[in-house]
Amino acid sequence: MYSTDKFTDMKSTYNIIGTVAVVVFLAACGASSGKDNGLAEKKAKLEELKKEQGKLEQEIAKLDTSAAKAEKPKLVVLSPINKTTFSHYIDLQGKIDAQNIAWVTPRNQGGLVRAVYVKQGDYVRKGQLLLKLDPGVVRQQIEQANVQLSLARTVYERRKNLWDQKIGTEIELLNAKSNVDNIEKQIALLKEQEGMSNVYAELSGIADQVTIKVGETFSAAGATQMGIRIVNTGDLKVTANVPEAYQTKVKEGTNLAVTLPEDNNKALNTKVAVVGNLIDPSTRSFYIEGKVPGNRGFRPGQIAMVHIQDYIMPNAITIPINTIQNDEKGKFVMVASTENGKKVAKKKPVTVGLLYGDTLEVKSGLQPGEVLIVDGFQGLYDGQMIITDTK
Repeated sequence: MYSTDKFTDMKSTYNIIGTVAVVVFLAACGASSGKDNGLAEKKAKLEELKKEQGKLEQEIAKLDTSAAKAEKPKLVVLSPINKTTFSHYIDLQGKIDAQNIAWVTPRNQGGLVRAVYVKQGDYVRKGQLLLKLDPGVVRQQIEQANVQLSLARTVYERRKNLWDQKIGTEIELLNAKSNVDNIEKQIALLKEQEGMSNVYAELSGIADQVTIKVGETFSAAGATQMGIRIVNTGDLKVTANVPEAYQTKVKEGTNLAVTLPEDNNKALNTKVAVVGNLIDPSTRSFYIEGKVPGNRGFRPGQIAMVHIQDYIMPNAITIPINTIQNDEKGKFVMVASTENGKKVAKKKPVTVGLLYGDTLEVKSGLQPGEVLIVDGFQGLYDGQMIITDTK
């Protein structure tokens, strides 16, 4: 049997609960009527009263075991706490670029285009013939030189015959021979110049721009306006500009995760290969690049999301960010515990670390083996009975 004081406490408690219930009902009715402009204030007051009701129900449960048995458990979803590797990334926008990009240029002064042997988008091999320039002037010079060579050889042969007959001087023979040699060298040089009318690829890759046409003049000075550009797609890189605030966290060898948002989030992992030593004064950032395998289907010019790993913690405890709550004492989460054979919710203060995405690192307050309440934790109070559905 209960003592008189205990009965009096219970009676007072029940009276308070009755009052709270009435106020809750009136607050709810006031909010639904739409006549009071302080709807938000009433809702906030309603939440406070609900919390007060929960505390009072706890007090009743301690004084009246029959009331505790009558409490309706709340359905929650649980997830066990385990240690895992937590990584934090700096998320930036970058692009895919080619290591080797070359504009084709003539080996001499250029000339009139007589033939184009490649079209835009073609794959070309190093040494492949791309253009044929008009060699007309050089050919005329070769023909004239050949006539001169024929005459010089005739003179030389006659001088040699005379010399064999002990007629003439040695110097005349030597001059004739020298004249032949000089003309032959001149012809060889002219033939080399004629060969320069053939323009070849200096590297293998894709001819991504072919803007020169038959009949136009092809020259080194105008090659970037009217010419052929070759991109080596087998040797690619990803580039990005990193804000200077991260200069102490990014260095050669730092892990990179690269995704292509416009290409079904195609992804790969690489490392920082180059870190710029200068801060761009206009963007307050520095340049980085990482190597990208060319056989992965990446294309130069593609937009890429660059995720630079600036923090990693093995054996970390992490929780979903939405499970964290705050009160006057700080941050806390609700976990499931067993007391007297029943599952109850327990409040656990925590110290948190970094956040990446929707995952929050927990520095202290939780241990592996505990069970986190990940759904249904809203409005739970410490010690409230729960029924569970484990994820």
